[in-house]
Amino acid sequence: MQEYKTIEDLGNLNGKVVMLRADLNVPMDENFHVTNTARIDRTVPTIKLLMQKGAKVVVISHFGRPEGKGDMKNSLSHVAPELEKALGSKVVFVEDCIGDAVKNAVAAMKNNEVLLLENLRFYDEEKKGNEAWAKELVKYADAYVSDAFSTAHRAHASMVAAAKELPSAMGLLMAEEVNALSTGLNNPNRPLMAIVGGSKVSTKLDLLNNLVKKVDKLVISGGMAHTFLKVLGVNGINEQNSLVQTDMLDTAKEILTTAKANNCEIVLPQDLVWAKEFAAHAEHKTVDLDNIPADGTLLDVGEKTVADIKAKMAECKTVVWNGPLGAFELKPFDEATNQVAQYAAQLTQEGKLTTVAGGGDTVSALASAGVADKFTYISTAGGAFLEWMEGKELPGVVVMKK
Repeated sequence: MQEYKTIEDLGNLNGKVVMLRADLNVPMDENFHVTNTARIDRTVPTIKLLMQKGAKVVVISHFGRPEGKGDMKNSLSHVAPELEKALGSKVVFVEDCIGDAVKNAVAAMKNNEVLLLENLRFYDEEKKGNEAWAKELVKYADAYVSDAFSTAHRAHASMVAAAKELPSAMGLLMAEEVNALSTGLNNPNRPLMAIVGGSKVSTKLDLLNNLVKKVDKLVISGGMAHTFLKVLGVNGINEQNSLVQTDMLDTAKEILTTAKANNCEIVLPQDLVWAKEFAAHAEHKTVDLDNIPADGTLLDVGEKTVADIKAKMAECKTVVWNGPLGAFELKPFDEATNQVAQYAAQLTQEGKLTTVAGGGDTVSALASAGVADKFTYISTAGGAFLEWMEGKELPGVVVMKK
C-alpha cells in the first residue's frame, strides 16, 4: 500500500473540511427503507477517523440511476437517517451537492460534524467526468478522501477530477479493498486458485483470459462451463438443456490453449445436476457427462465435482472467487456452491487459506451459505472487483497513487 496516498498523508485535519466520496448506493424498498446497510456500515470507520482528527466531514455519493435529474425516489435524504444511526451522531442533509446550499451548510459546520450532500447523479456532469463541475463540487473543501472502491472503475467527476483538485487520499475501506485484492491476485501466496461462475463465457471473457495467465488452478462453473465441456467433446450438452454458447466454442478452445501454455490447470465439472425445469425444487437428478438427458435443464454441478474442487482447494494457499457454481437462487441447486463455500470458509478459519470474493451474486451466495463473515475478505464492489480481476487499471485507484 506504500504506493498509494492514505489519510495519514493529509497531515493535520483539525478544523479542515474533508470531502469524503463514499458509496451509499444501498438497496431500498418501495417505502424508501434501506434493506441492507452493509455499504453504509463499511464506510463508517473512515468517517469516524476523520471526525476524531477534528475534521468537518462532507459526505458525497451517487444513488440509483436518476439520469441527470432530481427525483425523490433517488434522493439520498432516505439514506441520511441510516447513516446517522450507523455513526451514532447527527448527520445534516443538504438538498444539493453544489452551490449556495452547500456553501451555507459548510459555513455553519463545527469540527467533528457530518454533512451528507444530495445525489451526485442528479447532475449529468458527474457521469461525464466534467472537470469544471468537479471544481464546483469541491469548492468549499480543503481535502478529498475516496472510500468508494465499488465506483473506482468509473472515471466520474467525483472519483477522478475531484481528487485532482485537492490534497487527496484513500479512505480505510478503499485501502482495505485494494490491499485485499492485491494480496489475492497480484501478490498471492501460491498455489492460487480462482473460482469463476456465471451464465455465459461472453460476459467473463476478459476475466478468463487474464486469470489463465495468473492463477495455478481455474475452476470454471455455472452455465459458462457448458461451453467448455462442449469443446471437450461432451455431446449431451445442447442449446435446449444448457447455456452453451456455440458461437464461443473457438474462444473457449483458445482459453484452454492459453491455460496450458501458462501451466494453469482448468477444473471443469465431472458431473451435473439435471432438472426437469428451471424452478425451485423441480424434479432433478445428478448425471455423469456421458448420460445427460436431451431435454430439461442443467442447474448445478454434482458431488464428484464438489469433491474434486475441494481436493484441489486443499492444495492451495489462496482462493479468489467470482460467481456461484450453479443456480444458487433456486433450492436445492445452491448445494454445490454452499458446500464449496463452507469448505473454503473452514480452511480460512483454520489459517490454511486466504479467501477473497466479490461480485453481487457471489456475495449473495456466500451469505446464503452462511459464510459471509468467514472469508478473509469479501469485496463491496461488483463491476470494480470484476475489472480488477480482469487486470484493468481502475481510474479511481490510479488517481490515488503517490
